[in-house]
Amino acid sequence: MNWSLILGITITIITAFTVGMFYGGISRKVTARIQNRVGPPIWQNFLDVLKLYSKESAIHHGWMQHLGPLWAITASTATLMFVPILNNGQFYQNLNFSGDLIFLMYMMVFGQLGMALGAGQTGNPNSAIGVSRGLSQMVGYKVPWLLALVAIMVQYKATSITGLIELQNQIGWLMFASPFAFIAGLLAFIGMMHYSPFDIVFAPSELASGPPSEFGGKYLGLMMTSGSIFTFAKLVLFVDVFLGGASNILELLLKTFVIYMIPVIYGIVSPRYRTEQSIRYFWGWPTFFGVIGMLYAWYMIS
Repeated sequence: MNWSLILGITITIITAFTVGMFYGGISRKVTARIQNRVGPPIWQNFLDVLKLYSKESAIHHGWMQHLGPLWAITASTATLMFVPILNNGQFYQNLNFSGDLIFLMYMMVFGQLGMALGAGQTGNPNSAIGVSRGLSQMVGYKVPWLLALVAIMVQYKATSITGLIELQNQIGWLMFASPFAFIAGLLAFIGMMHYSPFDIVFAPSELASGPPSEFGGKYLGLMMTSGSIFTFAKLVLFVDVFLGGASNILELLLKTFVIYMIPVIYGIVSPRYRTEQSIRYFWGWPTFFGVIGMLYAWYMIS
């Protein structure tokens, strides 16, 4: 048994959970300060999760409600396992392989689908509305996101994230080498983080938090844990593909924090979109830059 690999996977999950929770706490604090409030401490999310895991829920709507949060955290953890965390890091090798970028394009959808099935089982109309909004918006931002990734894969004939990182060690960050794909990916990434104006899925003032309306206690704790891990996985994936990855933890935290604050700050100053406005946004300039990125990639290889 490869104990080094097991230890690395364990460290990766703990790191993802801790960083994701702290980033969420920082976003709450920054939002409060901009709104002239004190806000909760940045470790408040940890206290919330501990409290939720200590509670019991007496509401049960069927097996799919149990499986929904479990499916979400399984998909988040599986996605994390195929994202290179550090360049040549001893304990962060995980399970990434030569075709992992294509695999992740599919894997990143499963958590949201599982959550949709679990929320649909509850029969709560707020959950159903949140699910329909979420799946519609996912179709919206997946188009420019996939265009950006495909443009990168076409231009550099690589589907391996580690291969793209090694390539950037030679030619520089792809955000400069493939600017149109980077812009499309960044604009799509803002929506993938589900902050305002793209928080139509949860919409606390409208839908009582949307899909999680009937989830409390350990269920909600699992969902918060899954969200933190998935947030970290998405941030690291973006850094790996466009910013050359990171050779140490400090560099990784710096790059991921800068990227994380873009949707946070953008959300603080933006009112919420309606569903059709959100989709129209993603199929506008982000998709336009994605198509230009594809044309640029074909031009560069021709």
